[in-house]
Amino acid sequence: VQLQASGGGLVQAGGSLRLSCAASFRIDTMGWFRQAPGKEREFVASIVGSGGVTNYGAFVQGRFTISRDNAKNTVYLQMNSLEPEDTAVYYCVAVGRLEYSENDRQYDYWGQGTLVTVSS
Repeated sequence: VQLQASGGGLVQAGGSLRLSCAASFRIDTMGWFRQAPGKEREFVASIVGSGGVTNYGAFVQGRFTISRDNAKNTVYLQMNSLEPEDTAVYYCVAVGRLEYSENDRQYDYWGQGTLVTVSS
């Protein structure tokens, strides 16, 4: 599976961005991780199956929404109320199992990453 992420950019604190990730074919579980400079990679969100069972990292606190368009093999991450602490490279991930995991080792496929910068 190839994953093509897009939608990153520069936004002011309090603003919104929507990330997109298109997969080369349908895959069971897709999600997002992020990595800020000098920090470990962390789980952002995942969506499992066509029905779209969603899970979020603890820091999200209702600000982000993950969704998928099964017809387009695409997953989206709508990010609202962005904070400077959300500045990071965001990576789209996928795995061919119906499985929720916050462990990055459980994901077999990774996109190239898209940079999100939130200014204060």
